[in-house]
Amino acid sequence: MVGQSPLDPRAGRTPVLLEPFVHQVGGHVSVMKYDEHTVCKPLVSQELSFYQSLPLAMRQFTPQYKGIVSVHLKKDSLGNPTLLASPSLQPEGRGRRDDAIDDPSVSIWHKCAWAAGSDRTLVTWSHSQLSKTFKDSCPGKVLLRPELQYRTDSLLEDANGNQAERNSSNPWGLRCHRQHLSRLSSKHNENKLHQFLLLENVVSKYNYPCILDLKMGTRQHGDDASEEKKARHIKKCEQSTSASLGVRVCGMQVYQADKGHFLCKDKYYGRKLSPEGFRQTLQQFLCNGNQLRTDLLEPIVLRLKALLAVIRKQSSYRFYSSSLLIIYDGQEQKENTTPLDNHLHFQKPNCTTSHGANPSRVDVRMIDFAHTTFKGSKCNHTTYDGPDHGYIFGLENLIKILQNISEAK
Repeated sequence: MVGQSPLDPRAGRTPVLLEPFVHQVGGHVSVMKYDEHTVCKPLVSQELSFYQSLPLAMRQFTPQYKGIVSVHLKKDSLGNPTLLASPSLQPEGRGRRDDAIDDPSVSIWHKCAWAAGSDRTLVTWSHSQLSKTFKDSCPGKVLLRPELQYRTDSLLEDANGNQAERNSSNPWGLRCHRQHLSRLSSKHNENKLHQFLLLENVVSKYNYPCILDLKMGTRQHGDDASEEKKARHIKKCEQSTSASLGVRVCGMQVYQADKGHFLCKDKYYGRKLSPEGFRQTLQQFLCNGNQLRTDLLEPIVLRLKALLAVIRKQSSYRFYSSSLLIIYDGQEQKENTTPLDNHLHFQKPNCTTSHGANPSRVDVRMIDFAHTTFKGSKCNHTTYDGPDHGYIFGLENLIKILQNISEAK
């Protein structure tokens, strides 16, 4: 797909302002919100090849691929860099608001993302200011209500070692967005076009999306990795649960209903976990502060087993460095509760076990395929035989751990 210049008067539509995706919990590439149901990320040819050749059986476990859009850098009236999607490539039927990019309610996102480390640090914006601006700019979005806060145990720091504002949104996504804008603005001029992938926003249907980002497999480096990068990734795997379990925590946010905010964990937290710590983190992901969501265990396990059956049939695929998202809605309410058993003593004393009768709304999605290789791929470096046993090993262990939690409840 080749787009028109963003300055082409024939384009005729208002440019689409890309905002930070507030629910990005892991990864290092910035994911941005295109509209309520669509996100976008920088195009990588190997990932595009995967989506264009996606086997039918895998489509229910991956975000829907929606096409390619051209994006260019532009500075707003405050001098902060922003990203605009070229209107000529806007998907049909995807309406967006026509806010000007210098509208304060829009540029606040970029002020937050860009200011950290400069004279205008994040802490200069109070939580009430941020919440009001978010609510005004995105009317009707439950996530942005003033009472909803984020908290992270691994807080990001600015250049002076000060903790950044913790209540605005998931800090990991803002960090990735800030770094991405910095790289683009330092390397390219404003008229340079960049291609981005348009993908389904897999959490758009959730009011309080609880997300667990798991790095899958026993190997993380792609076939194209340099020797230095290869050694670095091998070391990370050896020093984490990637080697022992074939899976490690790459990020997490879970809604704490008792406090009205999200508890966030990042990839650095996940790398330090032992196998037992990994199991406890899975339990923590399923606890909303009031109750352990045991009603989620069976549907999650069933979905993981369905994915496992599909992966076992995908000969030649290697999903190096890809992630698996487990998602549920933290707003779900269940009537019947019983106290937690003693084996869950690491949780808060008032956390009870939920036994809901109705099936819970959960989702499991594979993401991040920049290093995925398969037979026939345009970017194929090595052709492998059989399924990805490292990925299968991780899925099997994940299922076993969740089943053990279910049996011990």
